[in-house]
Amino acid sequence: MWTRELLKRNAKEIFKRNYWTCVGVSLVLAALTGGGSSVIGRIGGNNTSVSYHHYGSDYYYGDSARGFMISMVVVAVTLIVILAAVAFTIFAGNVFKIGGCSFFIKNRTMTGTFGNLLDGFKYGNVVKTMFFYDLYIALWSLLLVVPGIIKSYEYRMVPYILAENPGMDSKQVFEISKRMMNGQKMETFILDLSFIGWALVAGITCGIAGVFYVTPYVNATNTELYAFNKVQAYNE
Repeated sequence: MWTRELLKRNAKEIFKRNYWTCVGVSLVLAALTGGGSSVIGRIGGNNTSVSYHHYGSDYYYGDSARGFMISMVVVAVTLIVILAAVAFTIFAGNVFKIGGCSFFIKNRTMTGTFGNLLDGFKYGNVVKTMFFYDLYIALWSLLLVVPGIIKSYEYRMVPYILAENPGMDSKQVFEISKRMMNGQKMETFILDLSFIGWALVAGITCGIAGVFYVTPYVNATNTELYAFNKVQAYNE
């Protein structure tokens, strides 16, 4: 059985062995798969003074029509941006996430390379499985927050399993992840909580500590978790 101290100690050693590549890969992953960007549409107009003799019915209806058209354009642009973001996540962001997992897995026993970020693009099955991964968690979250959180931990190992077995059937991937996380959800939740201090450090340093230490450290720790749980799952 793993302990938080063991996972973190191993992660630090492996991470420091290939420091700059780990930092670079984590930075690319944060940029491509982190949900930090948002689009906020704002419509501003100059204050226009209108004299009473111009404030007639023709002006009123014309202004309303103009406002309606502007609103429709804003809605259309917003929908396009949302659809583009969803499409990017499905067909690129999730695939890069698998590539990141592939890098950190390989970095445990050999020197991983930036090229590993593209590993997921070799198999179309990756897109399908990760789509269902997001969909299942989203649907469970609709019930209440807690079921969604539980399912997110149950499927925690899905990206790592895909990274090592990109051609594996989706159903089998989810079944293996469930087996790996059986009896591990609460401990993994506590493991995540143990990084709160580091998250605060990253915030205080305006993200600098996050880029150069915290994010790759967390990625390496999660990979260690996968390595330990994989051995347990396949030995059952």
